[in-house]
Amino acid sequence: MRVQKIAWFFLLMTILSQASIIEQKRWPKGETLVGFLSKHHIPTKLYYNLDREEKELAAEIRAGRKYILLTSAKGRIEHVLIPVSEELQIHIYKEDGKYKLRFDPIYYQKIQDAFSLSMQHSPYIDILRETGGNKKLANEFIAAFKKSVRFSRLIRKGDKLALIYTQKFRLGEPFGVPTIKAALVEARGRKYYVFNYHDRYYDERGNELEHFFLKRPLRHVRITSGFTRRRWHPILHRYRAHLGVDFGARRGTPVMAAGDGRVVFAGRKGGYGNVIILYHGQGYKTLYAHLSKIRRGIRVGRRIHQGQVIGYVGSTGLSTGPHLHFGLYKNGRAINPLQVVKIAKGYLSGKKLREFRRLVAKYKRELKALTHNPRAPKRVEIVKRLVEYKGEKDGKS
Repeated sequence: MRVQKIAWFFLLMTILSQASIIEQKRWPKGETLVGFLSKHHIPTKLYYNLDREEKELAAEIRAGRKYILLTSAKGRIEHVLIPVSEELQIHIYKEDGKYKLRFDPIYYQKIQDAFSLSMQHSPYIDILRETGGNKKLANEFIAAFKKSVRFSRLIRKGDKLALIYTQKFRLGEPFGVPTIKAALVEARGRKYYVFNYHDRYYDERGNELEHFFLKRPLRHVRITSGFTRRRWHPILHRYRAHLGVDFGARRGTPVMAAGDGRVVFAGRKGGYGNVIILYHGQGYKTLYAHLSKIRRGIRVGRRIHQGQVIGYVGSTGLSTGPHLHFGLYKNGRAINPLQVVKIAKGYLSGKKLREFRRLVAKYKRELKALTHNPRAPKRVEIVKRLVEYKGEKDGKS
């Protein structure tokens, strides 16, 4: 496994060293992978030869996402690296004079950092100053405390803030949204805590601090394919991913909104066919794909209530049979919808609560140490291993 990681690292270094021109660009709004290939005179069969899951994954390329373009001295494209998630990227390259396409893991470093400070202005401004302008971290901090602390009324100059977080770096630049592991605000002699557990924020007692609660979009149906960010297929010998959950159901079965929100997309979307995307606030979006039709009146900008019928199960796009592909995203990062459904009661109990309490005890000690030492004594560097997840099986995460 270590050999595999080292091999990928040297492959990446070789790619970068051989290219005459290296450009970092942003993916244009409305661009599809087929359109990109055609525009750059790369055979479109690279896309059409992909299987259904891979074509669905290609539909996950987000507008504005940075990608790497490497060209030769003669202006010919040699390599393209297009992230489709925080785990996988599309790698288009030339081999023996022919273009090829595969899905590769993204090589990144994950840095865990921690600091505390005495607030002089506001948490947002002070975090920006401390981190050199990390707006994503400042926004995530404000969102984490949104329910428990009214910063405008409570915070006074000199109150304390402590924060433990991780940040990914790709090719030397921050990549993705920082993950807050634990945070503390000490205001007017009282301590307010936030702890991250399974991508959701809780107070020290295990009560959820986020307003968004998810319900299943279909009733009484079976799950035909589960969520996984990345898995190594032992037979096909390539990486696969399924950034959502597939529910098998009869054509025409009503699809309901998983939560209150606003329609931000309703129409065709590549391999996903007929799609609806809802924004629920706090960075959360849900995606409903392969619909036979979108319910009349569902259009961009319309407010939707949890449980409201928004469309009907179908098999439009790249689909082998009627089903609903249901995706959940927080700040653009795909997360397992079923995880949120399982903890949607708003508090933790049983085994999860016991596990959470151990986590709280650990982070409280670290936060306390930070208030005495404003900057952590060292930055802990974690290199993401580019190997299959141990024990991960097809259809499970």
